[in-house]
Amino acid sequence: MTDPMVPPTPPVHLQALLAREDLGLRRIAGPDDPGTVIRWAHASEMADPYPYLLGGELLLSAGVHIPEGAGPGYFDAYVSRIVAAGGAALGFGVAPVHEAVPKALVEACEMHGLPLLEVPPRTTFSAVARAVWQLMAQARLAELRRVTEAQQSLAAAAARPDPLRPVLRRLAQRLNGWAALYAPDTTELAASGPPPPPTAHQALTNLTQALRPSDPTTPAAGGPPAIAAGSRAAGAARVGAAAPGKHRQATPTPGEHRQAPPTPTSASDTVDGTHLAAYALGTGHGFVLAVATPHRTPGDHTIASVAAALLTLLTGQLQSSTATARSSALVRLLLGAPPPDVAHLLGAERWHMVHARPDGQAPPDPLAAAALGTALGSALVDPAGGTVRVLVPADHPVEPLPGWTLGVSTAVAPEDWPAADTQAARALARARATRARLLRHGDRPALADLVPPHDADAHARSLLAPIAATPALTDTLRTWLSLHGSWDRTAVALSVHRNTVRQRIARCAALLDADLDDPDVRMELWFALRRT
Repeated sequence: MTDPMVPPTPPVHLQALLAREDLGLRRIAGPDDPGTVIRWAHASEMADPYPYLLGGELLLSAGVHIPEGAGPGYFDAYVSRIVAAGGAALGFGVAPVHEAVPKALVEACEMHGLPLLEVPPRTTFSAVARAVWQLMAQARLAELRRVTEAQQSLAAAAARPDPLRPVLRRLAQRLNGWAALYAPDTTELAASGPPPPPTAHQALTNLTQALRPSDPTTPAAGGPPAIAAGSRAAGAARVGAAAPGKHRQATPTPGEHRQAPPTPTSASDTVDGTHLAAYALGTGHGFVLAVATPHRTPGDHTIASVAAALLTLLTGQLQSSTATARSSALVRLLLGAPPPDVAHLLGAERWHMVHARPDGQAPPDPLAAAALGTALGSALVDPAGGTVRVLVPADHPVEPLPGWTLGVSTAVAPEDWPAADTQAARALARARATRARLLRHGDRPALADLVPPHDADAHARSLLAPIAATPALTDTLRTWLSLHGSWDRTAVALSVHRNTVRQRIARCAALLDADLDDPDVRMELWFALRRT
């Protein structure tokens, strides 16, 4: 199966190949249609090339297969078989077999409407094939560039505060057509671009109904009955979408239980020269993206698929009961409701508060904070300052994450969220001091919990004031104390020489006027460092 996000290789217009002066090709028969395209080049000297053609080829031949004295009947049969196989054009090489293109071949191509090109003696068939591949590569590069620019444009539109209409507007502009979002009840939620003719519009609405799962014996609300595979639109789209007036209701026999056929994810059709396409959005709620364009290029399906993927996310957010509940809880909190009264909207009775800091020096950006919340299984994320706070349901295990240092509180009820916030902050401070990836707050109350936070902060600032202006000293002292005074382990943890650690600790002892060998002094300093 092909990847819908990668456009297929576009065909090459025959006129572009004729314009190559280095080839010297000349059209000598057949229609001069600017819309004629070729999909590949193939050389064959078979008298009947039909079994070896896929369709869309520029068939190249030097006439080796032509028997001596061949008449109009032979050339008529030869050309008719090429046309029946879907060949796009015939290139006849002049010399060394034939000094000129047979007149009967020219007449047969003219009669069957097959473009006939004269290939001069100086031009090899390999050169023609190479030129086709070069033109195809150029066309594919241009199409990929167009698709990439469209993807960037659609992504930028999806990032706007009200993204649905901007995404449809950008899609309509990129496809030079009309784009609409259909609701599960078949009504148009939003649309952009010049609308298609009424007949095509109705056909597109019918096409969207084919993408909605339904009971095969029950008509969709406001729409036609269930449709059978094999209708005209199903043949065009290969998905089972029926054309207007081609619906057929399934009528099971009494006592028979018929299983609903699988619902297609996309469908396409062409009505009155307008190309129609519909894409079921993957939220499972019945939203459908519909597109109508006057022309269809290989990259259009890819661009529309990108828009469908974005709209799937956006409509999923609209339908998410969890997101609605979070919004409701936020509104109630802003209006003064206490946390216990709104906690039931968030879907959990007990919660962990997690404080996290990235390993780098730069503060986390919103995208990194959102990714952290996703990894922890919660959308309740607050990227405030250099620390990200996340409320995680207690039934979601919190494990170490690469690139982050985490402090985790005990599981608490909503009324104890403020206390859990303090616990997580202390756990994060210990984790950073001990270079641990994750530390959890103990279930037993600590002595530090007996000191009011305001008094503890004031004492810490006063005690550490002599070294507070030098972060290197406070970091070294914190790490040295957390590692029980080990010079070597502290040096490794800070990536400095052990003599540097000794000098900094000696400097701390002098500025603090304290005996760092005294366990009481160490305990008091550790208490103060945990508050910073």
